[in-house]
Amino acid sequence: MIRTVGIYLYAGLLVICTVFKLQRTKNRLKNHPATITDEEVFVTPKTVSRKVIEKTGTTVEVKGQEKLPEGAALFVANHQGLFDILALLGYLGKPIGFIAKKEIKKLPIISKWMELVYCVFIDRSDRRQSMKAINRGIDYLKAGHSIVIFPEGTRGEGREINEFKPGSFRLGLKSNVPIVPVTIDGTYQMLEGSNGRITPSAITLSIHDPIYPETYTDMKSGEVASKVQAIIENSLVEYDIDTKELEVVRT
Repeated sequence: MIRTVGIYLYAGLLVICTVFKLQRTKNRLKNHPATITDEEVFVTPKTVSRKVIEKTGTTVEVKGQEKLPEGAALFVANHQGLFDILALLGYLGKPIGFIAKKEIKKLPIISKWMELVYCVFIDRSDRRQSMKAINRGIDYLKAGHSIVIFPEGTRGEGREINEFKPGSFRLGLKSNVPIVPVTIDGTYQMLEGSNGRITPSAITLSIHDPIYPETYTDMKSGEVASKVQAIIENSLVEYDIDTKELEVVRT
């Protein structure tokens, strides 16, 4: 537990040390928005995320990074654990925001950085606010900013995937951007699967072929949700098969 507390303190210190960078970035965006790109703003969240992941002793492997589309995209991922967001921020390879629950907005400094990378805070218990949040996300995507959604709505239990809710897929369908499935594996073991103690793991991020508008234009959101869920579930099954075959070769 001492190690876990140490990592939390380390992460907190890293965040606190970004305060002056945060203020400079906010000033540039306010006074000279044309002089700063999403990539420049994203450097700090990416760097902090990587340092925290590395501090845990965890390794990250990214597969399919060459499949990242140009321009804005809606990334759709399964949700294994708390470290999913840090893994995606640090290693996906593209500036991204998130559809995040409203409680995160209460976190000092972190919530301000999230606003700068075009995160959208949503209150799932308030339908009107949820619709406004989704529409804001659509506007961000149309403006060229990529967003990640976790359509399960909550973290799963290990590698089990909950049913993907179709509502958030409106972000992609209405903004006419590529929808990119991403399989996350290994984050559950870092915290949720170890009784709240942070432990090293091996994370794999698998980026799948984008689903372009010409493919989903005649599909309903529920059909797209089912298609993306199947891609991610099959990826986890294939990973299991590959791992077992490797174990057989080693023995």
